[in-house]
Amino acid sequence: MVSGVSIIEAQVSAAANGWRLDRALADAVPTLSRERLKALISSGAVSDRTGALLRDPARKAVAGDVLSVAVPDPTPAHNEAQDIPLVVAFEDEHLIVIDKPAGLVVHPAAGNLDGTLVNALLHHCGGSLSGIGGVARPGIVHRIDKDTSGLMVAAKTDRAHVGLAKQFADHSIDRRYKAIVSGRLTTKSGTVDAPLARSPQNRKKIAIVQTGKRAVTHWSQLAQLSDATFVECRLETGRTHQVRVHMASIGHPLLGDPVYGRTKQVHRKDLETLNFRRQALHAAVLGFIHPITREALSFESEMPADMQELFDTLAR
Repeated sequence: MVSGVSIIEAQVSAAANGWRLDRALADAVPTLSRERLKALISSGAVSDRTGALLRDPARKAVAGDVLSVAVPDPTPAHNEAQDIPLVVAFEDEHLIVIDKPAGLVVHPAAGNLDGTLVNALLHHCGGSLSGIGGVARPGIVHRIDKDTSGLMVAAKTDRAHVGLAKQFADHSIDRRYKAIVSGRLTTKSGTVDAPLARSPQNRKKIAIVQTGKRAVTHWSQLAQLSDATFVECRLETGRTHQVRVHMASIGHPLLGDPVYGRTKQVHRKDLETLNFRRQALHAAVLGFIHPITREALSFESEMPADMQELFDTLAR
């Protein structure tokens, strides 16, 4: 690492042979988006093992090539450290596991420029967060939706970030969600294996699209409720809105989901009485291998009060 820059070594996989360079690098370095890598390539931040700069994002990648990506450190002035209370499940000098409340946005974006988890982490960690995520998302390895509660991990160092991202990319992270879905499931368990991408009809929504990224959700019944079912969803992959779209696709959308569900008349009064206005989804279990110490870590989070109250109401 040189001052102000983090160097990431990436090897082009056999599967990526012949792909565009930006696509092959996005496959090898899942912590960086393809668009960001395209910009880094064009700016001369990518070199081969001889030191030659590769400035054409469209050039063909060659399997086995080892490339260096120089990633500028984030500019801290773009994000303000804010004293927002956090529930910390685990923390050391490398990473931090947060139990996020519903309603907290993970990182700044249009419409939510502050008051986010990133702002809270900058304050809590004293600015010590991985720079790989870029200016807007220091430390962020993965995310959960604003109105989903539960466990997520953030990286304090680039080495931890890369190690965690590799586990997310190879689907070895144990992520289990608790959800309350509409209707009664007729089987004890099942799997939804359906690719996801931005909806061609509505770019603000995710949909099952055959050309999308593979997405797999394994679900199992935990309890039968009043015209609803309490389920556990284990993610084999981790795509945006995966549980919400997959459960809706089999006719059992999450209760309270304003995007992918439609509230049944039988549930409307209960949701209004409880003022429950979010998808009934909670990231309850998070397990991974510590990227530095190699210790196996696993964390569990109890359902938050609002979702527990909804469960109790529907269990009567």
